[in-house]
Amino acid sequence: MALLNLSVNARDAMLEGGTIRISVGMESVAEGHRSKLPAGHYLCLSVADTGTGTGMDAATLARAVEPFFSTKGVGKGTGLGLSMVHGLASQLNGALTIQSAPGLGTSVELWLPRSAAEPAAGLRIVEAAEARQTRGTALLVDDEDLVRASTSYMLAELGYRVVEAACGEEAMQRVASGEPFDLLVTDHLMPGINGTDLARMVRTSRPGIAILLVSGYAEREGLDPELPRLTKPFRKSELAASLAQLRGESWDEAPAAEVSAP
Repeated sequence: MALLNLSVNARDAMLEGGTIRISVGMESVAEGHRSKLPAGHYLCLSVADTGTGTGMDAATLARAVEPFFSTKGVGKGTGLGLSMVHGLASQLNGALTIQSAPGLGTSVELWLPRSAAEPAAGLRIVEAAEARQTRGTALLVDDEDLVRASTSYMLAELGYRVVEAACGEEAMQRVASGEPFDLLVTDHLMPGINGTDLARMVRTSRPGIAILLVSGYAEREGLDPELPRLTKPFRKSELAASLAQLRGESWDEAPAAEVSAP
């Protein structure tokens, strides 16, 4: 999810097209390094763009990781992407560094401490002996294309046929047309009809539909406390557990030796 957030930011910074370069490598950090990390060996994951028209000036750089700070305008970004990646790096005793200047593009680096643990044996991939159970049809609503694609893949892996909508209005058009679905999975913070209002409208027109609302940690305004909620970013196992709870089923994560291929 960190890589996804950084890639979306890089894409949005290149209004006239360009190149996103994703790289990873081991680096030795000395005292006084730009990451301000203790000396040692680190993995550096970098996402760089050639957004020549939209590089960040010093004032923007100073606020880049603040929650809800965004230069994308209303309805085009939450201002949580860099903040979440920065929080992830801090939790893992790493750091986030940003190098940017107007006309030169931006390079964001995620520094993570190198593990001293020996690699474990590779996971054994066990293919399912029978066809995956079909759970039904899910209407997935999210205005972020890459996030929607990622969630759609997870739902398909969990046995759902997925119908996608890029906004609440498009979702309501599908509802009005009579398109059948058994589950609504919707992002909360979207331009136009937000996820909570969409859920209420769907619940009114189709009372039997299961609904799962997806929202960020800091998104509280307008949330309906009665709606089942999944906090993003999330993994497929967390999505599966939430959906199992909606269906009134118990769900246990598969043991490591029997996970399916991502």
